[in-house]
Amino acid sequence: MPPAAPADSPPARAGAAPSFAARIPYAFARTHGVLALVEEGAGVVVLTRADATAAGLAELRRVLQRPLLPRAVDDERFAAELARAYNAAAPAMAKITDDLARENDLVRLMQDLPPTEDLLDSGTQAPVIRMINALLLQALRERASDLHFEPYEARSVVRFRVDGVLRDVIEPPRALHAALVSRLKIMASLDIAEKRLPQDGRITLKLGDKQVDVRMSTLPTGPGERVVLRLLDKDSAQLDLASLGMSVPTMAAVDRLIREPHGIVLVTGPTGSGKTTTLYAALSRLPRGTLNMMTVEDPIEYALDGVGQTQVNPRIELSFARALRSILRQDPDIIMIGEIRDLETAQIAVQASLTGHLVLATLHTNDAASAVTRLADMGVEPYLLASSLLGVLAQRLVRTLCPACRTRAAPTPDEARLLAELGAGELDALCAPAGCDACRATGYRGRSGIYELLVVDEALRRLIHARAPEHELRAAALAAGMTPLRRDGARWLAGGDTALAELVRVTRES
Repeated sequence: MPPAAPADSPPARAGAAPSFAARIPYAFARTHGVLALVEEGAGVVVLTRADATAAGLAELRRVLQRPLLPRAVDDERFAAELARAYNAAAPAMAKITDDLARENDLVRLMQDLPPTEDLLDSGTQAPVIRMINALLLQALRERASDLHFEPYEARSVVRFRVDGVLRDVIEPPRALHAALVSRLKIMASLDIAEKRLPQDGRITLKLGDKQVDVRMSTLPTGPGERVVLRLLDKDSAQLDLASLGMSVPTMAAVDRLIREPHGIVLVTGPTGSGKTTTLYAALSRLPRGTLNMMTVEDPIEYALDGVGQTQVNPRIELSFARALRSILRQDPDIIMIGEIRDLETAQIAVQASLTGHLVLATLHTNDAASAVTRLADMGVEPYLLASSLLGVLAQRLVRTLCPACRTRAAPTPDEARLLAELGAGELDALCAPAGCDACRATGYRGRSGIYELLVVDEALRRLIHARAPEHELRAAALAAGMTPLRRDGARWLAGGDTALAELVRVTRES
C-alpha cells in the first residue's frame, strides 16, 4: 500500500465533493476502505481505513486520473465521513422519477429483490429500489416522523409528516404505486401477494454507521394499498426531561412525582404529542442500578439500557393486561405502560399502584382534568382512583419558528385580545413564520413542548372520590396553581420561539 499520512496529520475538510461520490460507488469505498474526499492542489485527499486495500487505491487512481494524498483515520471517523459524503450526493428525486417512468418490466423488477442493507448503497440498483432509498434518505434529512404512500384513481402521492404537519413531496407515476408497495413489503418481510388484508411489519435501515427502525403499516383501499412508515430515529430521541422544554417549576414537580414510592402518574395528549418520549425521559432520570424498571409497550420505540421492555403481540394474545400480570410477578419497582386502552389494563394499573409500585402510563385525553373522568368512564372506581392517582401531565408540541427567517411585528388588536385571554401579558412584538431554504419554506424548524400539570392534592382527592364533574376538577386544579396549556405556551411567544397562530392550532381542543 502506498504510504499514508499519519493519523494525527491535519484533518481533511469535512464533506466530499459530490463529483467524487458520483464517480466512485459507495459499495466500493466501503469495501476497500478508501474515500476520495476533497481536492488539494493537483491531487485528491483520500481517507483510508486501517484495512484499506492497495487494489482499492490503485483503482481510485485509475478512475480519478489524479495523484492520491492518503490520510489514515480510525474506523469511526471513516464511517462518519463515508456516510456524510454519500448522503450529500444522494440521487435527486426528479432524476429517479424520470428513471421510473422509463422502467418497462416492473413484474421482473420486483421479483426476488434482496433486502436493502444500507441506504447509501443504491447507486447501481433498480430505479424502484433507488427511489425508495432516496425517499427514506430525504425523510431522515428533513426529520420526518412518518412517510405516506397514497394511491388515488389518477395519481399516486408520497407525503412526509414533519414537525406534526403533512406535506406532499412527490407524485410518482400512478402505474408504479404497486411496485413501490411491493418493494416496501419485501423490506419488511411481509406477504407481497396479500393485498386484501392490512399488514404490519418492521424494517431496520442503515445509513452508514447509523441505524433507524421503521414501523410499516399497509391498508387496502379502493385504488390500491396505502402504506405508512413511522421512522424511529434513535439518534434524535430526547431522553432527558431537561431537553423537553418544560418550565422550571413544572419539571421540578414532575421530578418529585416520579420519585414517589407508589401511585400512578399519567401523561396525556393526542397522538404524536410526545407522550412516550416524556415517559422514557422520566425513566432515564431514575437510578436504574437500585430499581427494577419494567415496561409494556406497543411497540418498543427506543431501547433503554437497564430497563426490562416487553412488546404486546395480539397475534399470540399478549395484550397490555396479560403482559402487566406477568410483569407484576417480576418484582418491579416501576412499571411503564405504553397506553391504557381498556378497563382491564386500567384496573391492573390501579391495583399495582396500591400494592407498592409506581406506575407511569399514557392516556388519550385533551387535558389533564379529563384524564380523571376518562378513567372513571372506563369503569375504574372513583375511590380507587382517588387513592392511587398522583398527577396528570397533559402536553402538546408546538412548532418552533425558523431562526433564519422569522419576522417580528407589533400585535394586531385581535392578537392583543387573545394574548390577554392567554394571560401572556402585554408583548411589544410577536414573531411569525416567513419561509426560507433552511426550513424548506415552512417557516418552522423543530418543535418544543407545552405542558399542563395537575398534581392531586387532598382537595382533588375528595372531588375525585365524590365523582365531581370535569369542570369542577379543572377549577380546583387551577385554584391550586395549575398552569393551563395555552398559558404555558405563552412563554414561547415571549421569547419569539413560536407563533400565536401555531399555539392556537395545537391547543384548540384544550
